[in-house]
Amino acid sequence: MFTPIIPFEPISSLTLPTGSNWIAQIKWDGVRMLAYEDGQELRLINRRQHERTAQYPELALSRNICSAPSYIVDGEIIALDPDTGKPSFYHVLRRDRMSKPDAIAQAVQHIPITYMVFDILYYDGKWVTDQPLAQRQQLLHQVLTPSSHVQEVTNMSDPAALLSVMRQHQMEGIVIKDLASTYGIRAKDSRWQKVKIMHDLYAMIGGVTFRSGIVNAIAVGVYDGSHFIYIGHVGTGRLNSDTWRKLTADIQPLIRQTNPFHNIPERSAETTWIEPQIGVKVQYMELTHHRTLRHPSIQTFAEVTQEDCPASQLIQEEQ
Repeated sequence: MFTPIIPFEPISSLTLPTGSNWIAQIKWDGVRMLAYEDGQELRLINRRQHERTAQYPELALSRNICSAPSYIVDGEIIALDPDTGKPSFYHVLRRDRMSKPDAIAQAVQHIPITYMVFDILYYDGKWVTDQPLAQRQQLLHQVLTPSSHVQEVTNMSDPAALLSVMRQHQMEGIVIKDLASTYGIRAKDSRWQKVKIMHDLYAMIGGVTFRSGIVNAIAVGVYDGSHFIYIGHVGTGRLNSDTWRKLTADIQPLIRQTNPFHNIPERSAETTWIEPQIGVKVQYMELTHHRTLRHPSIQTFAEVTQEDCPASQLIQEEQ
C-alpha cells in the first residue's frame, strides 16, 4: 500500500495574482482528504496522516472515485447545511469525528457528504506530481468517476470575479493556482495561494485569561438588546508583548467576581471576569454553529460604547 504523504498547501494572500496562467477554485469549507487505491483497497487519509476510511463508507468502495487500478487523488470532503445549502464545517466535522459503526451508518443518510477532488498525484503505477497542474487536471478529468458523492472541482479563469461571488454568498474564500505548477509534497509556497473572506466587528472585553501573570487571551461579547452575549475567546492578532502587559495593568481595577455575560462562556473556569468597559476591534471568518467566532483575531483596541457593539454586526453563517 502507498505510504501516506503530506499534501501541498497554499499560502495565505491578501491580493490576487494576475496573468493568464492563474486559475481560481472555490475554497471548500471541509476536511482535506487524500484517497489512495492500489488495486486491492481504497483508503482515505487526512493531511495529518490520520485514516478516515471508516468514517466515509460511501467513498470507500473499489474504483468508486477513479477508473484507474491505482491512484492518489487530493480533495476536500464537504457536507452541506440543510438549511442554507452551503458547505458546513460543523456538519462535516460531525461525520469526521464519528467512530461507532452504527452512528456512521445512520450519518450516511442524515449527513450526506461529497468528495470535491481537485488534483491527482499518482496514476496507474506512476507519480505525476512533476507534471504541470494543467496536465494533471486533464488526466483527472479523464479518470475521475463523478457521482453524487464524488465531484471534480471547477476552474475559473477570473479570480476577482469568483472572489466577488464568494463574498456575495458569504463563503470561505478562494484558492488561486498556477497552471504550470508541479505538486509539492510537504510543500507550502506561492504557486498555490488562498484568499479568505474575513469580517470585522466591535466588541467589549468581559473576561481574560493569563499565562505567567500576563493576559494572553480575551473573552469578548456584543449586545443583543439589554443582554451582553459572549461570542468567543481571542488570543491571536496584532498585539505585541508590551500591549498585552499594558492590558494586564488596565484590567486590574475592572476585575469582578461574577460573569458579566448573559450566556456561559467557554473556558469559564480559567477566565477572570471584568467589567465590560474596554472595546476591541476583532476580525473573524464567520459565526459557528455554537454562535461563537471562527478564526478570530484582535485588530486593535477601540474607543467604543455598548451602542457601538450590537449583535447585528455578526455574519449569520452558522457552520
